[in-house]
Amino acid sequence: QVQLVESGGGLVQPGGSLRLSCAASGSIARINAMGWYRQAPGKQRELVAIITNRGTNYADSVKGRFTISRDNAENTVYLQMNSLKPEDTAIYYCNADLFNRAYQPMDYWGKGTLVTVSS
Repeated sequence: QVQLVESGGGLVQPGGSLRLSCAASGSIARINAMGWYRQAPGKQRELVAIITNRGTNYADSVKGRFTISRDNAENTVYLQMNSLKPEDTAIYYCNADLFNRAYQPMDYWGKGTLVTVSS
């Protein structure tokens, strides 16, 4: 089994910054990709940013404002969010695409962390 634990959400004013963290632990052989998704009230979950061994991809709405990074040794992914806007308000979920120690491909989700951008 694998656990993803997110942290770093909270309330921030427009224009402010937050840094989200997601640590993966458990039966992990190799992580192929880690990413952040978000779901705003009344909307579908959407990809925010993803990082693989080949690079990163971002949603157009966050390009230039958000940066995803990864600590491979700690199986941790970060999302630095700058110039936050009210429309960034959502529950942010961490996702990991990995091989477990039985070398089975698996996909895991964290429980989510709430980010609220409001004055």
